[in-house]
Amino acid sequence: MKFQCFIAICLIAFHQATAFSQGRKADYERSESLDRRVADKVTREQIQPAWRPDGTFWYRVKTDPGQSWEWVNIDPARATREVVIDSAQLKNAIEKVTENKPSGNMIDDLAPVKNSGTVFRLRLGGRWWLWNKNAGELKSDTDQSSPENGRQIQSGPRASLRQGAETFVTFVNKTTSNAHLQWVDPDGKPKGYGHIAAGQERRQHTFGGHVWRVFDDAGNDLAWVEAEDTPTRFEINAVSQSNRPAPKKAEIPKKKRSGRLNATANGIEIRDFNIIRKEAGKDAVIKLTSDGTADDAYQGPLLVSPDGKYLVARRVKPEQTHTVTIVESSPTDQLQPKRIEFQYLKPGDRIEQARPMLFDLTTNKPIAIETGLIENPWSLGDWHWAEDSSEIYFIYNQRGHQLVRLVGLNSTTGKLRVVAEEKFATFVDYPNKIWHHWLPGSKKLVWMSERSGWNHLYLIDATTGNVEKPLTSGEWLVRKVEKFDEKTSKIWFYAGGYFKDQDPYFQHLASVNIDGTDLKFLTKADGHHTVTFSPDGKYLLDRYSRVDQPPSHLLLDAASGREIVRLESANATALTNAGWTVPERFSTKGRDGKTDIYGVIYRPSNFDSSRKYPVIEEIYAGPHGAFVPKSWGLQMRQHKLAELGFIVVQIDGMGTNWRSKAFHDVSSRNLADAGYPDRKIWIREAAKTRPWMDLTRVGIYGGSAGGQNAMRALIDHHDFYKVAVADCGCHDNRMDKIWWNELWLGWPIGPQYEANSNSVHAHRMQGKLLLVVGELDRNVDPASTMQVVNALVKANKDFELLVVPGAGHGAAETPYGSRRRTDFLVRYLMGIEPRSD
Repeated sequence: MKFQCFIAICLIAFHQATAFSQGRKADYERSESLDRRVADKVTREQIQPAWRPDGTFWYRVKTDPGQSWEWVNIDPARATREVVIDSAQLKNAIEKVTENKPSGNMIDDLAPVKNSGTVFRLRLGGRWWLWNKNAGELKSDTDQSSPENGRQIQSGPRASLRQGAETFVTFVNKTTSNAHLQWVDPDGKPKGYGHIAAGQERRQHTFGGHVWRVFDDAGNDLAWVEAEDTPTRFEINAVSQSNRPAPKKAEIPKKKRSGRLNATANGIEIRDFNIIRKEAGKDAVIKLTSDGTADDAYQGPLLVSPDGKYLVARRVKPEQTHTVTIVESSPTDQLQPKRIEFQYLKPGDRIEQARPMLFDLTTNKPIAIETGLIENPWSLGDWHWAEDSSEIYFIYNQRGHQLVRLVGLNSTTGKLRVVAEEKFATFVDYPNKIWHHWLPGSKKLVWMSERSGWNHLYLIDATTGNVEKPLTSGEWLVRKVEKFDEKTSKIWFYAGGYFKDQDPYFQHLASVNIDGTDLKFLTKADGHHTVTFSPDGKYLLDRYSRVDQPPSHLLLDAASGREIVRLESANATALTNAGWTVPERFSTKGRDGKTDIYGVIYRPSNFDSSRKYPVIEEIYAGPHGAFVPKSWGLQMRQHKLAELGFIVVQIDGMGTNWRSKAFHDVSSRNLADAGYPDRKIWIREAAKTRPWMDLTRVGIYGGSAGGQNAMRALIDHHDFYKVAVADCGCHDNRMDKIWWNELWLGWPIGPQYEANSNSVHAHRMQGKLLLVVGELDRNVDPASTMQVVNALVKANKDFELLVVPGAGHGAAETPYGSRRRTDFLVRYLMGIEPRSD
């Protein structure tokens, strides 16, 4: 009997181990097949409107996994949504055509025939056809010209309309200069993927339907490429064309910079580091300056006042030379290694020194300028002449980034005055929160400021520097100005934190008049919103979603936010049936016991609440943003890790962006904090109601700033985190790029840099650590990783190092680097050999 019981127990244990294995061969197979299993499983997820001059538009939408579509016509004025034709109807109609049968089955353009009600013109296979909905008939159109109210190119990049199978596009740069890559996400937002040098090629991982923009150093489009579901090869030439027409890029109206373009018309130019002036009808050249040299040169922009009497230029001392050298060990075109050198300023280096220069063009003489308000500049820019030529205004950013001023320079006296100012003991977030717009016909401007502790908009009288009124206020923040309509004096902007029952990171579109009246939130649904305007500005196409809710598309009135037509609501049933798990949102109070901290939790598809799962945190705590995903996406990296038997979490702790100024200031001179006090509380609180989270086995990984963060976990928080993978980390901020590190850690270089250095504190590291670096990283000097390696060796610490030949920034995201990271986490958090049976 005892023997039989023993056998029964063994069989139960074997069954449990087989059914609920973690990190075994079957788990790897399930994880690695996830891309294929979930590809192209979401329907009605993405649309791209094709607007017509009459204010109507059409789009196509995927209706079933596979190649089933509907073509939909929208008339906003009538608030109607009409399905014109679907794939099945189109297929049947094409089969009935006897002559000149259309090639292909994708409609390129669509327009209703006037006064018919049921007949539409379709461009199919390069030709126009007439489609009669009631008769179900397709026949060739005798008029092959474009429809009278035909398609108008939408402003904004063409978005990735679907996510098909995992695939690759090999880009081959046949031009003589760099070719730059951007992926355009479903919201139409471009995301940079670096560059391909002349004559080189790159095998780019992507998904079918994803759209890639290729452009040159000057920003000119070279190609727009939509990935196929199977691997393809694309040659980039100077005259490359996309496989679909690319729309023009939408732009917020730029601030006027009066005088920028009229210097040449006045005969003023830079020659041999000096400014000269050629008078109309005369051969003689007037030298406005003669003391310019390569080391102290006069430079543009050359800005002539509206009345033509004054000129402003810059005089510039160049930055120091700081050459970083890397070695390409295994180039594809030769056996011997290549040495690569490039200019790369680091914190504390001597930067370019610019100062304004003012000239009286009636006398061709300089006017002395006071310098007390603009000493030690990081930059001078955003020049703007007053319409009466009395002053020119510019943004002065002081080195150290604790002071940013809008300065007025008097054109007759050379005196400077402060018009508006941002000054903090911590930092001014100038890349994200310094913005202004001059109002035409007045000396007033709209100014963005965190002076209240929250990022808001203010109307400022430039003659006095006084704030006339706040345009927005409260314990919420303006994230970005999207549109400024000077005719109606209305501003549209994205905001966060306004709806107290929603995640404060959710982005909503709002509008306000420049007199501070009529504040309206135009999007209200519980989710993260991205909005595009119709070409005439009357309508908004609102796409909103959450990590746990697929996208919906609404057509809204741009003035009131009133819903006109619900266009589409995505269906993800096939996705979840295929093994993709819906992320779980969770929030709890942070270190102060008051502030909500937000994050997400990913579980494996074979999740069993009766088991224990090791926990992995994906970290990126850079103060320049917030990084927990808020909108719908597959998040395949996190899901594939979870499939191996992990619980994966992402958290935005204090010190990251897009909350209050106080929340953000935690990172000031304190990058080592990385929000860890909040992160540990968050994970522990989540585990209280989720006993399947095993907090005795917690790991962490990240890249770049996240790589610095991940290693820091084993230096300062090894009581909680036991395993870390740190990829391409800026382990000592003195080794990394100047602008990012001086912004958050300050200038001049002081003890705060050593306090935040992983290299200096490497001797305190405890736990299992894998360092990853690409030998060709141009973003973070690879020596940063090698110096932390040196410190670990000197401290006699055990660790692992992976150097990936030929890889740049983000080497752990290469197929090999990703596999090694995964295996490391499995080996040391699960205590087994990866892929074992």
